[in-house]
Amino acid sequence: MSKKDDRLLQRGIEETLVTNFAEKHRDSYGDFLQLKTLLNIQRTFQDPAAPDEMLFVIIHQVSELWLKLMHHELCEVRRYVQEHKIGEALKKIDRIKAIQRQLIAAWETLLTMTPVDYMKFRDALGSSSGFQSYGYRQIEFILGNKDPATLKVHAHDPEVMEQLNNALTKPSLYDEVLALLSRQGFDVPDDLLDRDFSQIYAGDPRIVKIWVEVYRNPDQHWDLYSLAEKLMDVESLFQRWRFDHATTVERVIGMQKGTGGSSGVAFLRKALDLRFFHDLYDMRSELFYGSSET
Repeated sequence: MSKKDDRLLQRGIEETLVTNFAEKHRDSYGDFLQLKTLLNIQRTFQDPAAPDEMLFVIIHQVSELWLKLMHHELCEVRRYVQEHKIGEALKKIDRIKAIQRQLIAAWETLLTMTPVDYMKFRDALGSSSGFQSYGYRQIEFILGNKDPATLKVHAHDPEVMEQLNNALTKPSLYDEVLALLSRQGFDVPDDLLDRDFSQIYAGDPRIVKIWVEVYRNPDQHWDLYSLAEKLMDVESLFQRWRFDHATTVERVIGMQKGTGGSSGVAFLRKALDLRFFHDLYDMRSELFYGSSET
């Protein structure tokens, strides 16, 4: 081996590496990921841009990509529950939890932006707001927080409206869990299995009793018990993401109104009272209440 070859190997370049991408039908890393498109959509708001505009744009664009992946995985979990493939569903939920941790970590990076940094470009945001994220809305819908009123901000975009209306009328993940309970022999009322899925499900004491039975006999109902706990993991991480969002906004803008017309931090804090899996919360109170009497 020549000294030149030795130096190339030390730099991590091997003779077998593909370097000629002029050949037909040979795609590079950049082609596969469409990097020329991806890395040229970070449009800043001002010319010249404020120093932290790029940070703000990239953090939110990356978060939207994570939300897209999270929604994709939630759809897969729903499908696996429909097909009674609980093991596969649990594996997917573990991936969803990892995605949620990535979303949570983004707030820490954004907090390197001080109020003074943000003031330099905030006015350029106009009426834009994270509330208008249809990627986020799809996740809320599949997790069960269905509110048709939230679609108003998307009325100007027929394509997005069609997408969200489709998500609104489909059974949520938890609706499919209720159907799973029924298939496993539990007495799930017909009015819950055949209902208007565009309406929010706020829990039902009849289902709470079913979950109490599952939790009192976890060995007998291990798949359902594990699925319920995984769903609670997702809810807990979602609440943490919401909380970190609210505290990040408060640290940067205090109690000022949001750019999209919301009350800002006060609006974000209201979301902390929202729940997806009401029965699984109510079951806990019933479970402990019942055990104290025996």
